[in-house]
Amino acid sequence: MAHSSSLVAMGLSFGPILKTKVSVSGSLVRRSSVGLRIRAVQENGGPRRLVDIIRRVPEFSRNYFRSPSRRALFGGISLLGGFYVAQTISLSFGALGVNDVIAAVLCVLLTEYVTKFYYSRPKVTFPVALLNNFKMGFTYGLFIDAFKLAS
Repeated sequence: MAHSSSLVAMGLSFGPILKTKVSVSGSLVRRSSVGLRIRAVQENGGPRRLVDIIRRVPEFSRNYFRSPSRRALFGGISLLGGFYVAQTISLSFGALGVNDVIAAVLCVLLTEYVTKFYYSRPKVTFPVALLNNFKMGFTYGLFIDAFKLAS
């Protein structure tokens, strides 16, 4: 018990951080630090459906990824994710010694399909750019593993 009271004395809290509580037309509205409002009822008084919230997810993600630093961060994560997947595939199929040819064919087909998909688009969107970054990391990982095996 003495340990938990020292945490309270230091001022640590483990709950969600809410900025404000505002009463709008009789219903309580909570605003979080990212600006997302969660309401118990709709403006017309009817209950809010889950579908309405899900339909707003693309708008939230577009607003979230407007920042160039977030785009660069997720681009790097995608690149490193492709590198990790390539190393995992190479390690697992190389250690077993079976189905190496099938794994190589699937890797080539994956990279060629993503390349065709990326360069056939009239406008490159952010998810397509992330997919291309994943492909670049994947290809780089396979090349690095090939150099390791050749030495």
